[in-house]
Amino acid sequence: MSKKINDTIIRAYNGEKTDYTPAWFMRQAGRSQPEYLEIKEKYSLFEITHQPELSAYVTRLPVEQYGVDAAILYKDIMSPLPAIGVDVEIKSGIGPVIHNPITNFQDIEKLGTINPKADIPYVLDTIRLLTEEQLEVPLIGFSGAPFTLASYMIEGGPSKNYSKTKAFMYRDSAAWFALMDKLADMTITYVEAQIEAGAKAIQIFDSWVGALNAADYRFFIKPVMTRIFTELRKQGVPLIIFGIGARHLLLEWDDLPVDVIGLDWRTSITEAREMGITKVVQGNLDPTILLTEWETIEKRTQGILDEGMEQGKHVFNLGHGVTPDIKPATLKKLTEFIHTYSKR
Repeated sequence: MSKKINDTIIRAYNGEKTDYTPAWFMRQAGRSQPEYLEIKEKYSLFEITHQPELSAYVTRLPVEQYGVDAAILYKDIMSPLPAIGVDVEIKSGIGPVIHNPITNFQDIEKLGTINPKADIPYVLDTIRLLTEEQLEVPLIGFSGAPFTLASYMIEGGPSKNYSKTKAFMYRDSAAWFALMDKLADMTITYVEAQIEAGAKAIQIFDSWVGALNAADYRFFIKPVMTRIFTELRKQGVPLIIFGIGARHLLLEWDDLPVDVIGLDWRTSITEAREMGITKVVQGNLDPTILLTEWETIEKRTQGILDEGMEQGKHVFNLGHGVTPDIKPATLKKLTEFIHTYSKR
């Protein structure tokens, strides 16, 4: 018999009033949990995600330990890329490393398409395991956005300034738009498969698109993001967009067919509303505050909750992901405080 699902966060994502402010934390699965660190001694990230029962266990851990209102699927934004011909390796201490970076139009033409059931059955099996019998809260699926994925594919790995990516974009717009279309097709197919398997909400991580100015975003990125979200809206699940250092793009995001805008810690909820953001907002405690004493954590969290409750349409999260040095006990205490303080 399946468990009863606490759908508070889905109702909040849909703009409904809820009894309390729901919360989850980006990168809550894994990171600093002792059980996860023990698993990581034996398996790499990709090896974990290829084992549905293990991946489901890692996804489930923070829900059980912290009491959060949603699970986020344990995988990486790189997970679908090998299926289309990208040779990617997750290197410890570095991140994704691409061994066949994109340098020209011919490289883009070589990219294939994704068939989720054939190429990533383990991801879909993990979702089914979680949603059919294990989770008491909704599962959030996710994908990287075309710009962020392209930045790794062109740079060959993480970058501080995305100079190769931006130069490629400015130099050869035809090739750039061809790459965006390939990645959009992949994203739509990949996300639709996650929803079909049981994901109840989707977050699109455009983590590094803040590197572009608003005019370039409108010309080079917004059309493809509009296409992605327009297609995904047909699936009837809440859609979230998130990126770092993207304050200057928030109004562009508010114009997209999304339900929720993720804020990093640089922009308060009140500031976002004063700018004209009308949609549900998610965020936005600076993760480094969780490395300080509880008094500071509580004060900062209370301030965000006060703004969220005053302005309405708010889901609590961090302004970026959980870091490995944040203690699980702190996240548990934080969740309890969020729920208790915001109860109406």
